[in-house]
Amino acid sequence: MARRLILIEGLPGSGKSTIAKMVSEILIGQGKQVQLFQEGNLDHPADYEGVACYHTEDFEALLSTHEDYREVLESHAIAYDQGFLIPYRKMKEQWGINVPDHVLQDIFRRDIYEIPFAQNVKLITEKWQNFTENLLSTNDDSITIFECCFIQNPLTMGLVKCNQSKEQNVQYVLELGRIIHALNPLLIYIDQKDISYTFDKAVSERPKEWSEGFINYYTNQGFGQAQGYQGVPGTVEVLQERKRLESEIYGLLQMDKVWLDNSDYDREASRRKLEKILE
Repeated sequence: MARRLILIEGLPGSGKSTIAKMVSEILIGQGKQVQLFQEGNLDHPADYEGVACYHTEDFEALLSTHEDYREVLESHAIAYDQGFLIPYRKMKEQWGINVPDHVLQDIFRRDIYEIPFAQNVKLITEKWQNFTENLLSTNDDSITIFECCFIQNPLTMGLVKCNQSKEQNVQYVLELGRIIHALNPLLIYIDQKDISYTFDKAVSERPKEWSEGFINYYTNQGFGQAQGYQGVPGTVEVLQERKRLESEIYGLLQMDKVWLDNSDYDREASRRKLEKILE
């Protein structure tokens, strides 16, 4: 069966972006046709980035609250199920639509990664199903590469934000694995032995706004808040728990998979390993 999908996973700062680009370069060097979708891609075919979800009555309430922007919101909302999807980040960043920040902030409250867990699971699962069906319907032999949306995003929602049970989080990812089975996926998990060092490295290399937002997200809601974790040490504790859960899920997934140690951040060593993996 032809390989149609490669999934790159790992904790923040583990080197996912670098490895995903490296995998793409190696495959292109082999003459393969490749599509790489990295974290934050607003056109991701199997995930949502910067998209809000509204039931019909909630959407009407939004329009009533922001009557001056009714026309622009109605014209860019996408009918979905019994409601609407609003690609608010695309509206501002790609289409240059002038919607003030207070309206965007109001819309953000219904972001697909801010809504209740069960609604998120439904929307994301359906998106993966549509992606798989669309890819199987094409005749080309291109390989799609996803960075971090397969395990990271479900657990960010289920564990970090909503503190769902281990069973619910595991089932969420295993269901996505079942959906993509026909694509013969390969999972490459980027491991880091010292999570505290990895997170400290990420904090030192990224803007202060990123670290402050990340720490707040990981400690002031969901699992972190339930455990009373605070600051950088508390964030590392949540990451440790996430790593334990991701390791368990990795073991349960029925697909080709590789556990790649990137603790030394040695690009040449990683490239050599990946070239063997992708032969």
